[in-house]
Amino acid sequence: MTQRLYLADSYLTEFEGTIEAISGEKVVLNQTAFYPTGGGQQHDEGTLQQNGRSFHVYDVRQEKGKVVHYVKNAEELERGPVTGRIDWDRRYGLMRHHTLLHVIGSVIYDLYGGLCTGNKIYPDRARIDFNHIDDPSESEIESIMQETNRRIQQNHPVRYEEVSREEAETQSDYIKTAINLLPPSVKKVRLVVIGSIDTQACGGTHVRQTSEIGTAECVKFVSKGKNNKRFELKTL
Repeated sequence: MTQRLYLADSYLTEFEGTIEAISGEKVVLNQTAFYPTGGGQQHDEGTLQQNGRSFHVYDVRQEKGKVVHYVKNAEELERGPVTGRIDWDRRYGLMRHHTLLHVIGSVIYDLYGGLCTGNKIYPDRARIDFNHIDDPSESEIESIMQETNRRIQQNHPVRYEEVSREEAETQSDYIKTAINLLPPSVKKVRLVVIGSIDTQACGGTHVRQTSEIGTAECVKFVSKGKNNKRFELKTL
């Protein structure tokens, strides 16, 4: 089982680890700061440094409980010590957009009682789907974004907690994510807490305070069905 350093510190960009296995382009470390694709968030990229050489990490995935790094020329690596470096610009874009989705999630919940049912997060944009809301008018979308940006500029701190799945399921008044979307195998739930406005089950990377998000803009709204209303967003 790979120790996931990003869970404790999203700002960690360099770390020391040990290569435990190499198979083709797949490399497994004992610990890593690289985020693997999951929870709607795209993977990190970066490099592994060994013996004075740099190897490009172009994809990161979760496979059988391990974080698998896909590395160019991995056959030239060897088992043993290695230094990992994260592409910070890519990571920070993902962090800003992911935290933005949590903030707009708090707004939709407070205004409509809607819960997040899915999302997709890229370094330069994101989208999020909600249930229990009707198609909003242009003026309603404008009001949603005004309130989202107001909460962003309030500069709420972002912190993490870990609770049992049972405890998370009883906190429905605070959690704006549908907990039943998590696999049954998940027994411990990591909560991302944004000041007093939002608590969500999430394993992703986030900024330390909401002001780092910048200004949010709704690029497009799409109705994907009665219980699937999609906001496409970006930060400025």
